[in-house]
Amino acid sequence: MSEASPPFPSRSTASHLPLPPAAPPGAGPGALPAPLGAGLLAAAPQAPALPRAPRTTTPGVPGQGRAERSGEDRQVGGSARHGSARPGRAGLAACPPEPSPCSSSSSSSMERGKMAELESLETAAEHERILREIESTDTACIGPTLRSVYDGEEHGRFMEKLEARIRNHDREIEKMCNFHYQGFVDSITELLKVRGEAQKLKNQVTDTNRKLQNEGKELIIAMEELKQCRLQQRNISATVDKLTLCLPVLEMYSKLREQMKSKRHYPALKTLEHLEHTYLPQVSHYRFCKIMVDNIPKLREEIKEVSMSDLKDFLESIRKHSDKIGETAMKQDCRYNQWKIIAKIFFSLLLSPNIKAQQQRNLDNIVSQHPRISGGKKSKKEVCASSDLEVKTTSPMSEQDSGILDVEDEDEDEEVPGAQDLVDFSPVYRCLHIYSVLGARETFENYYRKQRRKQARLVLQPPSNMHETLDGYRKYFNQIVGFFVVEDHILHTTQGLVNRAYIDELWEMALSKTIAALRTHSSYCSDPSLVLDLKNLIVLFADTLQGYGFPVNQLFDMLLEIQDQYSETLLKKWSGVFRNILDSDNYSPIPVTNEEIYKKIVGQFPFQDAELEKQPFPKKFPFSEFVPKVYNQIKEFIYACLKFSEDLHLSSTEVDDMIRKSTNLLLTRTLSNCLQNVIKRKNVGLTELVQIIINTTHLEKSCKFLEEFITNITNVLPETVHTTKLYGTTTFKDARHAAEEEIYTNLNQKIDQFLQLADYDWMAMEPGSKASDYLVDLIGFLRSTFAVFTHLPGKVAQTACMSACKHLSTSLMQLLLEAEVRQLTLGALQQFNLDVEECEQFARSGPVPGFQGDTLQLAFIDLRQLLDLFIQWDWSTYLADYGQPTCKYLRVNPTTALVLLEKMRDTSRKNNVFAQFRKNERDKQKLIDTVAKQLRGLINSHHS
Repeated sequence: MSEASPPFPSRSTASHLPLPPAAPPGAGPGALPAPLGAGLLAAAPQAPALPRAPRTTTPGVPGQGRAERSGEDRQVGGSARHGSARPGRAGLAACPPEPSPCSSSSSSSMERGKMAELESLETAAEHERILREIESTDTACIGPTLRSVYDGEEHGRFMEKLEARIRNHDREIEKMCNFHYQGFVDSITELLKVRGEAQKLKNQVTDTNRKLQNEGKELIIAMEELKQCRLQQRNISATVDKLTLCLPVLEMYSKLREQMKSKRHYPALKTLEHLEHTYLPQVSHYRFCKIMVDNIPKLREEIKEVSMSDLKDFLESIRKHSDKIGETAMKQDCRYNQWKIIAKIFFSLLLSPNIKAQQQRNLDNIVSQHPRISGGKKSKKEVCASSDLEVKTTSPMSEQDSGILDVEDEDEDEEVPGAQDLVDFSPVYRCLHIYSVLGARETFENYYRKQRRKQARLVLQPPSNMHETLDGYRKYFNQIVGFFVVEDHILHTTQGLVNRAYIDELWEMALSKTIAALRTHSSYCSDPSLVLDLKNLIVLFADTLQGYGFPVNQLFDMLLEIQDQYSETLLKKWSGVFRNILDSDNYSPIPVTNEEIYKKIVGQFPFQDAELEKQPFPKKFPFSEFVPKVYNQIKEFIYACLKFSEDLHLSSTEVDDMIRKSTNLLLTRTLSNCLQNVIKRKNVGLTELVQIIINTTHLEKSCKFLEEFITNITNVLPETVHTTKLYGTTTFKDARHAAEEEIYTNLNQKIDQFLQLADYDWMAMEPGSKASDYLVDLIGFLRSTFAVFTHLPGKVAQTACMSACKHLSTSLMQLLLEAEVRQLTLGALQQFNLDVEECEQFARSGPVPGFQGDTLQLAFIDLRQLLDLFIQWDWSTYLADYGQPTCKYLRVNPTTALVLLEKMRDTSRKNNVFAQFRKNERDKQKLIDTVAKQLRGLINSHHS
């Protein structure tokens, strides 16, 4: 097939084509106008055609030779043969029939088909079957059928068979088209008529379209704008929705930054947790959220670092201000103790109406010092240890007694702030909560405890010069109290940051170090006022910490050790006080000119003398001024001891025992040494010694009043078991005995001084008419001295007088027998006898009352018998009665008599060298030799 036949237009295609012009006149009914055919041919679509043999059309048929059918037409025609009538083919069927074309090509094709059928009937039958299947089967399922064709070897014949079948269908189609061609022409004529109207309609539509396009441009623009607005609105709405989700995140993050900027770290951490777990998961796909998520660990670390920095600042701050915290705590405890003391003394006043006036004055002083009672203010100092019992403002303790705590620039009527008011503990709480939330609570606890331990060691290290002033101790105690007040507050306001075991461990360390430091530094204190203030400070320190629950028994035990040191410092101080009193005393009776002075002295010293009271003014007390002064200072010492015992939680018996022991030390050691030193001084006179004896006698009598005084202030009766007795009586007795011995010694020394003035002429042949001048002066001195002994106890004066006379007698005897006197005359011996008679006359005159008979004269009995023996030369009696109790010369020692006799014999020999030829002298010399020989015999017999 060389060319394809032109297909006929379908109805749908023909409706859009212009109608052909009418047929020319003379044409037959089957004639078709050329323009129409041409238009149809021009409008007909060209489709690829299957290869087929060339075909010739019958001459005379309209449209022949213009175009050949395409393969597509044949396919369509094939489809029509199976019942799918095409509109185009239907339209062509209305045309008048054409004469069938007879061509050589078709004939040859048919001949070849017949030849093929003859060659193989089986092949033909198979091909026929395949063709039927192709015609009856849907085109979508024709693949297997065609494959069976190509699987065989006769596919060429099948193609020929297929071509033959296509030609048959084409002939049928042609017949149908020729049959309906007239209807087609009529339809074309109608179409031509409609073409004009269609053209008009087309123009109208074109104009309308142009107008519509022109009018629609603005609408299109508005629609585009509306589209953009709708798009923007949708985008805005979506943005708002997204921002609605993002804004809380940003707000929380901004809030977090503000909180961190304002150092509100714990709320910042809570905000961070809320942000991380609540808000960020909702917008986690945004990039800024990922940045926030990445920054969260950094922010946590920043919060930890900042909170830790605040904690370090807090620790540094409380380390610097712990002394202020401790001072405040101790002020509070001091005020509390004041009220307790006031209440105690007030109730004691109510229960004991006979209480001493001094305690009443003490209560008045305490009340006047307290601001809420007196209504006044103290300028700089507040005395906390206000229960001290004082007698005089001139007390060595009261002169320097001061308060413990300084209240500087603070009104007394204002409440003292507590530790929680002075310290902002929020950094600790914040840091604790932050580390707890972050799961690092244990790390924080370990760090806090480690740092506080270091600070405790620093606080417990005392300054090297702490013992010099009370402020050094006060600052040391304030720091310790401040440290433990803070720790106690932390213990009760936090859960687990510090526990009781940790606090107890710190307190044990602090207690041991504090006690060791106090023992070391208090040993340097030599001022009892400082020691007392230190004791009061330690008591306040202990009471303050005890109020916070810390055990302080070891501190009070240590105070008992300091008490011994305090007693030693008191003894040293009172030693100086006693020395000053004794050195400044005039050792003369106190003169009294009026009743006021008399009552004042009697009020200071318990002295009662009815005879003295009856005497008119002016009159004198028997003692000197140091008696009331010493008595008052003993009482001041007792007050000072009582001051230390206060607030030590001691029983009355313990206080009484402590006071009595300290007072005994004062009397037996301090006062006794001072009195002994005064008595042993070289320049002390007999008058002073006599006055000392008188004074010690009155002080000895006042010991019972000191006992009563101690009993009154301690309320412990002397009859109580284990009550210590005062040894004042023994002390004053010992001092008096020492003074008496010193009087005896001084009298003897004075007698020796007078005897040194003796200038005897041992070779005098005749005695003088009176006693020696030195002895007369000596006797006058003794008379005046013993006259002063009027106020001495009788035995003391008698003993002194007897001692003086004995010493005088012994000294005269030694003077007579001394080795320097080699020769002695009877005249010198008689002069010596006059001096002894003067002494005997003095003894008989009774210089001191109380001697019975000639008791005092017995002091000179040795001299008297010796002198009588030599002056009377009564050797026969002496030698005859020697050794008998009734011997006249019982007190004459043979040795003494021999020495004196030898001196007289030497004198006789020297003076009577030429008188030896006289018989009397020779007899006397023989007698002396005989007596001397007999005396030697007595001496030898005595030694044997």
